[in-house]
Amino acid sequence: DVQLVESGGGSVQSGGSLRLSCAASGFAFSSTDMGWLRQAPGKAREGVAAISAGGGSVLYRDTVQGRFTISRDNKNNTLTLRMRNLKPDDTGMYYCASTKPDHKWVMMLTTSEYNNWGQGTQVTVS
Repeated sequence: DVQLVESGGGSVQSGGSLRLSCAASGFAFSSTDMGWLRQAPGKAREGVAAISAGGGSVLYRDTVQGRFTISRDNKNNTLTLRMRNLKPDDTGMYYCASTKPDHKWVMMLTTSEYNNWGQGTQVTVS
């Protein structure tokens, strides 16, 4: 079974930094495009960042471009999201997600391209 376990969330002040991690198991992580999704209170879940299987291509939502960095370690089946200069609008539950087989790279910032995600880790920026 696919397992995605997020960690690293917390409460920070505006301008602060956090590093989220995701431990993946139960599937071929190194050959799977991955992403980070988030859901703010009362809002729909949205894609934040995506990374190709080999790590050579990345995508970011405009509002996090230049502040967030997605990376992966295929030897240890780990996905990471480094977040800096955090803003109150970044508050939400963050999910590590794996793509469905027939996903489209150009659509990777939409939640429709993912079919598995973890329980999430809460990020609160005040």
